[in-house]
Amino acid sequence: MEALIKYELVINEALQSALMYDTPEEQIFEFISFFGRHIGCDRFYIFEDNTKDHVTNNTYEWCAEGVSKEIQNLQCVDMDIISWWYETFDKGENIIIQDIESIKEVHPYTYHTLSKQNVKSLVVCPIRYKEEIHAFFGVDNPPVHEILGLVTFLDMIATMVVSFLKIRNAQIKTKREAKMSGYTALAQIYMSMHYVNVQTNQFHIVKIKDEILKFLGRDALNSKEYDIEDDFMLHMQRIHQRFCNPDYLVYALDFIDLNTLEERMKNHHSIDHVFYGKISGWCRSRFIPVDFDENGHLLHVLYCMENIDEQKKREDKLLYMAQTDTMTGICNRGTGEKMIERVLKNKVSGMMCLVDCDKFKSINDTYGHMVGDEVIIAIANTLQKSCRGKDVVMRLGGDEFAMFIPGVTQQKCAKTFFKRLFENVKKIQIDALEGKEIIISLGACIYDGHEDLSFDDLYYRADSAMYESKKKVGYSATIYRK
Repeated sequence: MEALIKYELVINEALQSALMYDTPEEQIFEFISFFGRHIGCDRFYIFEDNTKDHVTNNTYEWCAEGVSKEIQNLQCVDMDIISWWYETFDKGENIIIQDIESIKEVHPYTYHTLSKQNVKSLVVCPIRYKEEIHAFFGVDNPPVHEILGLVTFLDMIATMVVSFLKIRNAQIKTKREAKMSGYTALAQIYMSMHYVNVQTNQFHIVKIKDEILKFLGRDALNSKEYDIEDDFMLHMQRIHQRFCNPDYLVYALDFIDLNTLEERMKNHHSIDHVFYGKISGWCRSRFIPVDFDENGHLLHVLYCMENIDEQKKREDKLLYMAQTDTMTGICNRGTGEKMIERVLKNKVSGMMCLVDCDKFKSINDTYGHMVGDEVIIAIANTLQKSCRGKDVVMRLGGDEFAMFIPGVTQQKCAKTFFKRLFENVKKIQIDALEGKEIIISLGACIYDGHEDLSFDDLYYRADSAMYESKKKVGYSATIYRK
């Protein structure tokens, strides 16, 4: 999740940096230079294919300090030298070479071409437009630990590279028409995009979904025409009132307020707002500055909306995985410790328990690790079943678990809990154990809500009590005494 957020921030910064330049050539070079510096590679380049002559040309190249430029040597390169790259692209895959020596025997011509450029490793992605491959872009000698992550990163910016190339190719049009053509390509990754004059409230629809157009009582957009319309805020209010979930409507309308936009965008490359849509699920709207007037005031922005429903699901899944023990589904040690530390900081009294399975090693040795894993999962489920929703249940590792049960401060209540827990554990049935009983030992300590204690302090006390329990045969629970 953190990696995705990091990539989005870098992409937004690169886009903002590129849009500050006037010509497409400058924008493209700044765009790839930004990523080259960020990635820490030797080169970042774009090759464009001339299918008629069956050659590819290095049209843009950024090189790190001290790295020799190769762009002049890489013109009219025979596409057959890297024909296997195109075959890989046709499969919807990227080129990842972590060690160039690995292709020396299989692809000698490619190896020879790359080795002359002192390339040790590379990642290359295709640039597709209208279902055809027109070009590719990539990096030479990226940091080893970044290679696999780069694939996701480069895939995310591919559409933007297309957009800048389209802007360049549209130079025969007027400056405004060229920008709109590029924004149309960029808009492929969004549900809608508007080009907005912040100072006049006028706007141009670059892209918008058909169901929204139908709601507005309009026909499909004519991509060849550039229509300026009035009152962006009223236009968006109508759309949000129809398609935004009512619980998010007020905040969505505040976000599109152009009267406060310049102030909100100070020191930001972009600002965004997440809301829940009635049709599309989770969405993100974003303002990206395009240019400023002669006095330095914000003039034009792009207002984009994208569907992030799948991304939210992935983020929720990643968050769940980061917070839970993958085997059992209960809290992992890191998350559990933080939860207990928070309880201690708030001076919530209760009981800390450590639990482990007696003679667990013999179970693994006798029945195998798969049965051992089944025992761990069964104990975790039983602990959770024996606790309340507000109790903290965590796996510390191996067959060791911990619990914090708020409100249990009396020995009588503690013993009642131990009895219920032991009875539940006795009910565990695992066929592979052939009737062998699962036995647990427990060490506990009471926190009165007054002492300044840490998780480690409670753990030490409960562990001391566990040591006493382990001296006894069968189910045993000991409460720490000072």
